[in-house]
Amino acid sequence: MGGPQPAALVINDGHQSRKAVFVAAADCVKQTIYLSLGSNVGDRARNLRGAIAALETTGLNILRVSSLYETEPVDYLDQAWFLNIAIEAETELGALELLRALREIEAQMGSKKLIAKGPRLIDMDILLYGEQVIDTPELQVPHRRMHLRRFVLEPLAEIAPNARHPVSGLSATEMLARTPDNSAVRKFDDGGSSGRP
Repeated sequence: MGGPQPAALVINDGHQSRKAVFVAAADCVKQTIYLSLGSNVGDRARNLRGAIAALETTGLNILRVSSLYETEPVDYLDQAWFLNIAIEAETELGALELLRALREIEAQMGSKKLIAKGPRLIDMDILLYGEQVIDTPELQVPHRRMHLRRFVLEPLAEIAPNARHPVSGLSATEMLARTPDNSAVRKFDDGGSSGRP
């Protein structure tokens, strides 16, 4: 597609590498990103649709939205099942700008993280940001546990089976086939849509 390839952002011991400077300059370049959204409080499908609508006001061009998946909770088990989706989008927001936009939407929708891995009105995570590898105290991309989460990989593999993890080199389909997570994940029909045809 022409233009420079994004470099990896690696921060070690608080010092940016030379590559990190290039990423900061490249952040304004349009990037293809993948997000994971989940909800298990209230009207879960409505929460996801509301989050999609809010994302579109932040400068994201949403390209694909997966089916709704009803998913068994992992880690913290004493809670309701989630609805999860994956989103493919393009953005010119820098990775940290995008993260802050997601957190602002969560806050505006009233989501509170009272228990680690606990119930969420809406939860949004950046899975992949272009081909960048980002490791800062605030943000780690690719998402550190995406290859261990069936509720992330099933929706992602539906809309982007060939999306590749920039560290392992595995595609979404390959990560799904190899994940050790055996938690239940099933397509969910609420009679509507997750927000896109």
